[in-house]
Formats: sequence, C-alpha cells, structure tokens
Amino acid sequence: MALDYGDVVICTPVTVPYVRRSEQSASWWLGTALRRLLEVSGLAKQQVDGLCLSSFTLAPDGPAPFVQYVGLSPRFLEFLPTGGACGVMALRRAARAVQCGDAEVVACIAGDTNGPETFHDLVAQFSSFSRDCVWPYGAGGPNESFALLTNHAMRRTGATREDFGKLCVAQRQWAQLNPLALLRNELTLQAYLAAPPIALPLHLFDCVMPCAGADGFLVMSRARATSLGLPCVRIIAAIERHNAFPDDPIQWRGGWAVDADALWQQAAIGPDAIDVVQTYDDYPVISMLQFEDLGFCAKDAGADFIRRNDFGPGGNLPHNTGGGQLSGGQAGAAGGFLGLVEAVRQLTGGAEGRLVPGARHALVGGFGMINYDRGLCTVAAVLAA
Repeated sequence: MALDYGDVVICTPVTVPYVRRSEQSASWWLGTALRRLLEVSGLAKQQVDGLCLSSFTLAPDGPAPFVQYVGLSPRFLEFLPTGGACGVMALRRAARAVQCGDAEVVACIAGDTNGPETFHDLVAQFSSFSRDCVWPYGAGGPNESFALLTNHAMRRTGATREDFGKLCVAQRQWAQLNPLALLRNELTLQAYLAAPPIALPLHLFDCVMPCAGADGFLVMSRARATSLGLPCVRIIAAIERHNAFPDDPIQWRGGWAVDADALWQQAAIGPDAIDVVQTYDDYPVISMLQFEDLGFCAKDAGADFIRRNDFGPGGNLPHNTGGGQLSGGQAGAAGGFLGLVEAVRQLTGGAEGRLVPGARHALVGGFGMINYDRGLCTVAAVLAA
C-alpha cells in the first residue's frame, strides 16, 4: 500500500483561456500559465523550486530550455508529455517531491498551441506505431481509434448513442455556466443525434475539439498554503498504471480496474462519498469506462448507470462540471489538467456560477496516449476539501 500524501495540498488552479487557433508558441501559453500562478499565489519566481511540465508542441525546445526562457531555477524538474494522464501524474510527482524535501513549491503547468498544421503534424508523428502502421493507410488521428473502442463498448454493454448523448448534453449544460468553456451554445439530445457522422459510430459532438490554451496549479505543504492565505485541497489518494491488460485484443477496460480497490482503500471512502466526478472525456465512451473501472458501477453496466443518473446541474452526480473537454475544448496536454483544476475550483468555492453546494470530495480520472487500439496511461485521484 502506498504511503499517504500527508499534509501536501494542491491550490491556485489557473487557466489561460482557450482559443480555437493561435499563432503563439507553446512556450508562450505555458509561460503565461506560470505567470498567473505567481500572480494568484503572491510568490516570487525564486520561491518556485519545482516544475512539472506537460506539452506536445513545445519542440524543438524541452523542459530545460523552457526553464531558461522563464527565468526559473528549479531543483526538481519533470516533463510529462502523456496527454490525458499528465495532470494526475504531475500531481503525484509534485506531492512526493514536497514530501521528501526535493522541493517546497512545485508549479504544475500544461499547455499547447494550435496553429493551422499543428494537429496534423502531431497526429502524423504521435508514435512509431501510428507513423508506420496506421497513418499510411489513411486512418491517422484519434477519431478512428475511438470509433473502434466505442463500437466495441456499444456491442458489449448495449450502450446507445442516446446514452452517450446524455453525457454530452449534461456537459454542455455545465459549459453554459462556465465562461472559460469554448462551446457554450445550447446542445439538445435531438441536435446531438442529428449531428453529421465523423467515424461511425462517432458523430460530431462525440469528438473533442483541438484548441490552444494552458492550465496550472501549485503543490506545497498545507502550512505553506495557509501562510500564503491560499485555499487548498488535500490529496487523499491517487493511482497510476501504464499498459494495463496488454493481452486484451481491444481495450474494454483501463488501468483503473487494476488499482481501483487500492485507490478507495487509501482514500478511506468509496465512490458513494464522491460529490463531484471529473472524468477524462475526449470521447464519451472513455467516461463510461471510468464509471465502470473506478467502481461507480459494475463492469459492462456503464450504459445502465448512465440511464439511472443525472449528471447535469442540479443532478445527483455532478459530472465534468466545467463542461469537460467535449464542451470546453482540448488544448493538447492541458486536457489532462482540465478536470483537476475544475475539481480544485469546486472544492475551494472557486467555480463561480456552477458551484456544487457542499461538495467535499472529488474524483478525477485521466486517460492518455492512445496507440490506435488502446490508451496506454490511466490515472485517478481523490481530493478532499
């Protein structure tokens, strides 16, 4: 059993507002997030002695050149280009660094730019597998991969487009309350069902929209946060697993299924105690997998779970309360931070206009690095006010 996270806390969630296209570099987006962290916390740059950095479009630079550009001199440095898993991975590493004295204040930032050719170039060079085995056949990009996973899940569980649409519509309702969300127009179930096909069974509103932006947070001791007057939340459990179930011919479960029991044992609560759920949602099927594998319902019971619960404002299980990526946008690696910063906002009272009353516990899931038939990185964290 992993050691608990003691008095280490997460605070100061920041977002550099997303835009559909940007001519700014990834360094600009990441640097702006860092500046906002300093402004909100009142810390000087010299007081930030740790950095966890996540980006897909930082090249040709890496974390060390970035540190030079922004004038930091950290004694702890991590680079985590793991997409939807990078937020919880950064949180775990930053918390352990503070616990063992490798750093006192760790800035965790993630972001990417999105120019005219950014997404095309990223997909073409995402991995050797996609470059050599998938891209030459015209199947490059995540839509085809998630169509495969979605089709398999629908066959296995009986899930319908109406079930996935219920999740998408609820998230759009939350997004309408969030000024940081990119997509804030009303989305009805009828409009969802009538949307044009992209890669069957996926249609337009099943697919995340690439954009540019950045998110960040600070990790430090509770005593340090208190001295700075910063609202903060505790990390009461976190898990991480890579390349789980490699023998499955197609992904129908993620690494959460391996470690969910350990997550809830460490948290000393169960799924029924969670007030706010933030799942990684580049496609709605991945949210359903997290409901199943993290113990909110039995395996293959995700469709029924969706039908029995209300995920929107005022519902019994508030889910992706900032709009998630499907309505908020996916700013590259920042997608892995989106649910985490929203969870902190909910638990510290900073989610203006969409605050879930009395929320004390939040679950954050992450999923990243899909190699056509499966996502390789799965994470989750439980936070407490």
